[in-house]
Amino acid sequence: MQRKIRLGVINYLNVKPLLYGIQHSPVINDIEIVETYPARLAQMLVEDEVDAGIVPVAIIPYLKEHHIVSDYCIGCDGPVATVCLFSEVPIERIQKVLLDYHSRTSVMLAKILLKRYWKIEPEFEDAKGEEYRHRITGTTAGLVIGDRAFEQRRQSTYIYDLGEAWKDYTGLGFVFAAWIANKALPETFVTAFNNANALGLQHIDEVVAQTAYKLFDLNQYYKHNINYVMDERKKAGLEEFLFQLKQIRLPQILNV
Repeated sequence: MQRKIRLGVINYLNVKPLLYGIQHSPVINDIEIVETYPARLAQMLVEDEVDAGIVPVAIIPYLKEHHIVSDYCIGCDGPVATVCLFSEVPIERIQKVLLDYHSRTSVMLAKILLKRYWKIEPEFEDAKGEEYRHRITGTTAGLVIGDRAFEQRRQSTYIYDLGEAWKDYTGLGFVFAAWIANKALPETFVTAFNNANALGLQHIDEVVAQTAYKLFDLNQYYKHNINYVMDERKKAGLEEFLFQLKQIRLPQILNV
């Protein structure tokens, strides 16, 4: 490509180790970084406002073509800590679920698990803006993702981790977001970019030292909750999730 590659990133704590490697590698000279939240980034990839990004995997059915350009992702193989259903009552008593607008991947995962794993069919409401979390009370639960989930963990009585539930349901890992391009990128860039991701994971201790955070142990989060390697268990989990998405009528208006 004759210009810099427009790379979309998510402004969440879980991306910091990968960004550390990118920012400390020569590949940074070939990149123009665009930062936003997951659902907006997904739409930017569809509309070709970025060339690649760490996007929610529910975007894949909407892309004319897609290329996974790294062996690294935002995934888990058990409890993920930051994609959870929060409630004041046990799961079987939940009547309504407020859905976090930040990522349609997590929303679709929650709907699959509620119906097929927990076997309940509550009313769903798309949350608008940040203020919805105060409505998580009584029999109204809420899906909260990302850094805000750390705050909610200190407020809600019941916490249902979607990563843990997915593993119990399928026996597989889960990929929440992957480095996906909407066009073929130069092989030299892909190799350098992959190496940069790997470098970041070798410096998690430095990332933790540079990140003042009191709500959760980031060593625990980066090394045990988030699982960054796109291994065979996560690839199988991604295939299963995309298969189950096909069984659900996807919205015509993109909001992933």
